[in-house]
Amino acid sequence: MDFSLRPFRPTDVDSLVKYANNPNIARFMTNMFPHPYGRENAEGFIKMATSADPIRIMAIEVDGEVVGASGVHPQEDIMCKNAELGYWLAEPFWGKGIMTAVIPKMVTYGFESWEIDRIFARPFGSNIGSQRVLEKAGFVLEAKFEKTIFKNGIYEDEWVYAVRR
Repeated sequence: MDFSLRPFRPTDVDSLVKYANNPNIARFMTNMFPHPYGRENAEGFIKMATSADPIRIMAIEVDGEVVGASGVHPQEDIMCKNAELGYWLAEPFWGKGIMTAVIPKMVTYGFESWEIDRIFARPFGSNIGSQRVLEKAGFVLEAKFEKTIFKNGIYEDEWVYAVRR
């Protein structure tokens, strides 16, 4: 399926609310990604996502609508040669190969934009789809931590995947 990656725009609010307001997406995100997800959340997110230079979070656009996002987040202090990859995709677009294509583009963008040597992602142990997408993109499982994530009243395992320059 055709998609594009681009910076967010203020006009993306409606499609962001339409697709981000889904408990099946929020379930595997940090608590900074709320559910329900309303207009105020979208406006605040777009403001934050467009404030960095270079841009760290890109919109995933399909047929003129934002249907997800992916970001590369450089770390600080002793982790300064690392960046965390984050992403989400609207449920109607799961299984269409979009995220499998997005992740390598974001990895290339991350290595070209920052002086980093490693990009890592931390999917929930129960998020098999996210793990498979990372593996298809060349990420290697580095670690599994038991019950380190506390979300919606339950403990989840945290898996750490990474790719190196």
